[in-house]
Amino acid sequence: MTTLRTSHKGRGAQINTPNPYDNIIRESEVRVLDGDKLRTQYICSDSKTIVTNVNSPDLHFSHSINPYQGCEHGCVYCYARNSHTYWGYSAGLDFESKIIVKKDAAKLLDKKLSSTSWMASPIVLSGNTDPYQPAEKEYEITRSLLEVFWKHRHPVQIITKNSLILRDLDILSSLAELGLVQVAISLTTLDEELRRVMEPRTASGKLRIRTIRTLASHKVPVRAMMAPIIPGLNDTELMEMAKQASHAGAVAMSHTIVRLNGQVADVFTDWIQKTLPLRADRIISQIKSCHEGQLNDSRFGMRQKGSGKIAEMIEQQAKLAKLMYYKGKKMPTLNLNHYQARKNPQLSLFTEEQMSMAKAG
Repeated sequence: MTTLRTSHKGRGAQINTPNPYDNIIRESEVRVLDGDKLRTQYICSDSKTIVTNVNSPDLHFSHSINPYQGCEHGCVYCYARNSHTYWGYSAGLDFESKIIVKKDAAKLLDKKLSSTSWMASPIVLSGNTDPYQPAEKEYEITRSLLEVFWKHRHPVQIITKNSLILRDLDILSSLAELGLVQVAISLTTLDEELRRVMEPRTASGKLRIRTIRTLASHKVPVRAMMAPIIPGLNDTELMEMAKQASHAGAVAMSHTIVRLNGQVADVFTDWIQKTLPLRADRIISQIKSCHEGQLNDSRFGMRQKGSGKIAEMIEQQAKLAKLMYYKGKKMPTLNLNHYQARKNPQLSLFTEEQMSMAKAG
């Protein structure tokens, strides 16, 4: 691979796209900014609620929490970029430089889990933007949320690509002992040169493998999530990433095909043309071939796995990787009973088997 460089060091997006919800296209929204001078701004938000209901048949969870809106990791392919426009910002450089901080998240979660109407159901941190992005070093909102989950003995799932999660090993280990936590570590590339320009403020691939190893050694169950696989860019790494993650202790793996929804298409296309101009057209063409000639397919059941020959070949690689490296491994089921017993002390008089029989009856 030739040396990869971007004009705006430390940033993924190289442009600010216009906000589609604003009839006026301001100059500041479309001009190219100097990434070396663009400093990250943290904007505190007074949220009224924190738990979001998720209604998607493609996803295996029904509730999520995003302690931060926007993500400084700067991944050029991130589907969450479009959500930043709802806050009045661009999906481009604004997404990774104007971070909204939900400072009351722990208090709101505690109120939610203390409600007599809440029924135990795994909640995902975060499903949209990374809960362990750089802002977490300063605000520690994710840690405060984990403290609330532990207080209520409530199950939680975490998705991250940042090794900062290891800071919270004390709480994660306690949650794991009761079957209350699952962690998914996102892997995209082991090529450090590619990682620096494609997702510039994330942990390196080697550090993510090390993070899996450390979590696993503390009996925290980990899924290796190869997401997204970008044909022509990182698809040849899938087997090796799956192998290294398994050897590090991951008990499950999954993958998704990249889809460039909404303004993410503009951000990614601009980035690939500037970063890999000689390969850009071929990569874009291969992505389109996975979505019936488009850069995105929003149909449930198709948007994550894609279609066509290239998507099928990637799917076969993933199946082979599971057979070779994950045979006999299984992600343990999250335990809902500890929350119910804690919520109603009378239930603690019953064993888990009795509780299961009572529910079945």
